[in-house]
Amino acid sequence: MIKNRTIALIAASGFALASCQSSPKSTPVPSGKSAALLAMEQVAISAHKCWIASKDPAFKQYQMANELNSFSGQPRFLLVPAKHYGGKPLLVVQAQGNSSHIDVFGPLMNDPLGARISSDVARWQAGNPACAATA
Repeated sequence: MIKNRTIALIAASGFALASCQSSPKSTPVPSGKSAALLAMEQVAISAHKCWIASKDPAFKQYQMANELNSFSGQPRFLLVPAKHYGGKPLLVVQAQGNSSHIDVFGPLMNDPLGARISSDVARWQAGNPACAATA
C-alpha cells in the first residue's frame, strides 16, 4: 500500500513539475517548401500565364512541362516543342536545394528570344508577376 502511494506521489509530482515548465516559444511553422521551390513556383506561374496561356506568338511553338515537385531537389520547368511533348527540352528553368537562385539554360537562350527570357525570369524572380517590363 505504501509502495502504491509512493508511486502515485512521484507521478503526481512529475505532472505538477511538468505543468510548471514554461510553455515552448511559438516558432513559425515551416511550409515544408525549400527556397528553390518557392522561387520556382513564382516564376513558373508567371511563365505559364505570360508565355503559354496568353498565347504569346513568340512562344506559340512551345509548351511547358512542369517538374516542380521533383524529389531531386531541383524544381524546374521545361519548354519543349508544342507538337512533340516528349522532345528534347529547348529551355530549362530550374533552382536547386535551399537557394532561391534560378538557372536558365538551353538552346533558346542562344536564340534572339534568350534576352527576353532572361529579363522575364529575373523580373518574376524579383516578385513582379507582370508579363512585360514596364519603362
